[in-house]
Amino acid sequence: MFTLNKVVPWGRSFEEYQAMFAISDADLAGRILGCGDGPAGFNAVGTRRGATIISCDPIYRWEASDLRSRIDHTYATVMEQTRQNQHEFVWGAIPSIEILGQTRMAAMELFLSDYPGGCAEGRYVAAELPTLPFHDEQFDLALCSHFLFLYSNQLDQAFHQAAVLELCRVAREVRVFPLLALGGAPSPHLEGSIARLRQAGLGVAIERVPYEFQRGGNEMLRVRLS
Repeated sequence: MFTLNKVVPWGRSFEEYQAMFAISDADLAGRILGCGDGPAGFNAVGTRRGATIISCDPIYRWEASDLRSRIDHTYATVMEQTRQNQHEFVWGAIPSIEILGQTRMAAMELFLSDYPGGCAEGRYVAAELPTLPFHDEQFDLALCSHFLFLYSNQLDQAFHQAAVLELCRVAREVRVFPLLALGGAPSPHLEGSIARLRQAGLGVAIERVPYEFQRGGNEMLRVRLS
């Protein structure tokens, strides 16, 4: 089973974000927060296309050279885990281990080239859940990719509930993908998190998206202010 002992820096492309979160042109016209973006290419490409995006992650306290070193280390670990557990993934849009490596590294190279300038512009903010340094409803949309629910063994129920509520504080709409834990099992924290969100009076839905790499991972959680 695919497993990691801790959260690792691993980035996906702008196009994958569009598919994972069913992002529309109207979404890109708003103020977007990418929470736990790590070394993703979403901010770099989205900014070039005119979107207003802030990414936050605790790894943004590090210099670009440190991030490159950590990415290189993570690359070997994740690729070996994927190679050993190929049955857990859908080899369609990404047809092979080799193409996966190329796709991920291309996205992370975009991030690394954009990172110094993006930090200077305030687009990369060193911050982490469950407490974010943003104003209430500062964003129209908050996205959380491959962090909440994926790391269910590392982060407990209380953390998940506090984290999703904090995202709902800073954004009028929140989308989280995927809803499976590492290894492909449904997250044990999803049901409790949904119940807590509904108790807070928020509108909650699970929606199918046009993306599936982790087998069965083709749904996102969408939360809206009522």
